Amino acid sequence: MAGSPWGPKGGDDGKGSGGGSGDGGGGKKPGPRNPWVSPDPVDINRGRKPRGPSALDELLRKGRGNFGGGGSDGGGGMQLPGDGRLWKWGIGGALVLALAFSSIEIIGEGQAGVVTTMGSYSRTMGPGINFKLPAPFESVKVEDVQSIREMKIGATSNESRNFVLTQDQNIINLGYEVRWRVRDPHQYLFQIADQENTIKEVAESAMRATVANYTLTDAIGPRRAAIEGEVRTRMQQLLDKYRSGVTIEAIQLQRAVQPEEVTDAFNKVTAAQQERESNINSAEAYASAQLETARGAAASFDKIYEEYKLAPEVTKRRLYYETMETVLAPVDKVIVESGGVTPYLPLPELKRRAAPATEAAQ
Repeated sequence: MAGSPWGPKGGDDGKGSGGGSGDGGGGKKPGPRNPWVSPDPVDINRGRKPRGPSALDELLRKGRGNFGGGGSDGGGGMQLPGDGRLWKWGIGGALVLALAFSSIEIIGEGQAGVVTTMGSYSRTMGPGINFKLPAPFESVKVEDVQSIREMKIGATSNESRNFVLTQDQNIINLGYEVRWRVRDPHQYLFQIADQENTIKEVAESAMRATVANYTLTDAIGPRRAAIEGEVRTRMQQLLDKYRSGVTIEAIQLQRAVQPEEVTDAFNKVTAAQQERESNINSAEAYASAQLETARGAAASFDKIYEEYKLAPEVTKRRLYYETMETVLAPVDKVIVESGGVTPYLPLPELKRRAAPATEAAQ
């Protein structure tokens, strides 16, 4: 078996294989190398360059990498194929989703969206799903255009003060409420800077201008509804001139009283005004009665004149008798013709004397 390629290498057991040889070294000539056994490090280092990985090894390494297998080139961790490209695709997908979501704007019922392109007004969106350019090219400001907003101004409590001068130079402490809503969101957002403060100042100006045309009594009681309507009209006209995009729904006076500092003086003024009204009413009643009496006398004279034109003598005699009866009725005298005078019985005097006795008996 000495010549077999699978036998032991020459020189390994030369001590027991025979004597001398023809090489003069006393050793046995080595036989053929086994191709299935890795060469010894000694053979590799004998002036030959180490071989690189074979094509089969490279293919197996790539296969393990594609299936998440551990590599032998250090690290021992999971190696993902194309790590750089995967991160790029992830970032790109996130950007696409962000742009898609920023291009959709959902406007609720009773709302409106004001679209601005790079800060400049573009259009107004209605309720529903709307599309726009992604941020930062276009942005949307959503505004409620349906709800009624309330603003309390002036004397809302006993301690607060909001003095307003009336037409009759009196002072009144006013508290009121303004109810309004946004009609045009474009004008509301772009035409006035401080919307609520502007509405408040307009309301105060309109209220002072209106109350200046009413007396204190009217402002406190019977003319409050008229004041509310006039203030609403003034406010709407002024806000429309400003192009504010606001509609005033209602004005409600909640507090209208005289200041506590002038309560006594106000009560005296009220009493004097009531007395004046009473005297005026009495004078008007007296004048009306006198006028009716004069009208009745004139009508009676007209009737007598008609009779006089028909029978002047008879009418004059009748008027003479009626006048004498009226004049002589309260006089205690009896006029008789001369001759044949009978004794006079003073019946009127007896009647006067009998009257006190009758009243005392009663």
